Amino acid sequence: MLHRMALRVLPSLSLVVTEDSVRKQKRIVMFVPGFVAFGIYRLAKHVLPLDDAFVLLLVSSLVAVVTALLAYRVGRAVSWTAMVREDGSRLLGWVAGWIGAVYGIQLSLLVLAILWMAGYSYLQHPDGPAMMAIIISCTSVARDAFEIGHVRKIALMGKPMPTFPDGAGLRQMLGSHAAQVAPWVVAGLAIGAAAASFGQAVGGQQAAFVQLSAVTILGGAITLCAYFGGLKPQASWMAGLAETKTAELLKYWWWPGLAFAATYYLVAVGVAVFVMKQPEFPMVVAAIGGALVTGLMALYGYYLGYRRNVEEQQGRSLSPALLRCPFVMGILGKSATMGASMAPSAPAPGSKA
Repeated sequence: MLHRMALRVLPSLSLVVTEDSVRKQKRIVMFVPGFVAFGIYRLAKHVLPLDDAFVLLLVSSLVAVVTALLAYRVGRAVSWTAMVREDGSRLLGWVAGWIGAVYGIQLSLLVLAILWMAGYSYLQHPDGPAMMAIIISCTSVARDAFEIGHVRKIALMGKPMPTFPDGAGLRQMLGSHAAQVAPWVVAGLAIGAAAASFGQAVGGQQAAFVQLSAVTILGGAITLCAYFGGLKPQASWMAGLAETKTAELLKYWWWPGLAFAATYYLVAVGVAVFVMKQPEFPMVVAAIGGALVTGLMALYGYYLGYRRNVEEQQGRSLSPALLRCPFVMGILGKSATMGASMAPSAPAPGSKA
């Protein structure tokens, strides 16, 4: 889900996908696949055992793959032939495999876990949760694939895009800044394992709720701190916290910090309960899940700060249009000069530097 965070946190991407015209088209792109997914569910429930979690996840992933490619093509606004020629099999394979199949499965598990914690378990009442898992994952995949396709279209039109949300920037950062990132990831692993142990005194769904709360709060905190660590690697991350207004810190702590820490932990709950068939959610499984979630959030937080720093060095600035994105207007607008233009040293179109 790193692509989702990048699309909202990094100015070069957020500016492109939050324009009014893009938002209006995106609503249609989300509605149509959701309506089609409902029809697919109605058909599939009569011919497939959707009360089997593996079958449900397979159906959801297949629907998401098709949806991702179709929505990406709408965002690209070109013919299929031109899209294949310009983007190549590697990029389209990433859209289908990661944004489609993997992301679709994650979202389906997220939906099932939320309903399980609310007392509406897929294990006892499969029809409703199965329908929501397929539809919600389909519409979310459509939204993100469309935005990524639109970003790609704008990049090919000649607008510099320092970051493309395909993970290439993350891999580059790990190759050059592994020593700086490692302490944050290790701290995240330890914090997550400790947070998951908070539910040891209770059992069942109550334990999962306590663990979710602890992992979410601490995961959001480590994400925020790691962001400032990547934003100004030569300075202290604590100085970055001190220089930023409390209201702005809370915005970033909430999104993407709390929001995605909770999302990832709920996906882990879904894996444990519905894939591993562990309805009691053992403490060892919870500790591993919590550690992985907060470790991953620490990595992603540092990466977002690092890419933000790269964009500042390359002359990227904030536009007033970015103010329409409530999640980032505070913390990202703090150090930017509003209305400034691109610096002459900006990278070539489509660059992922």
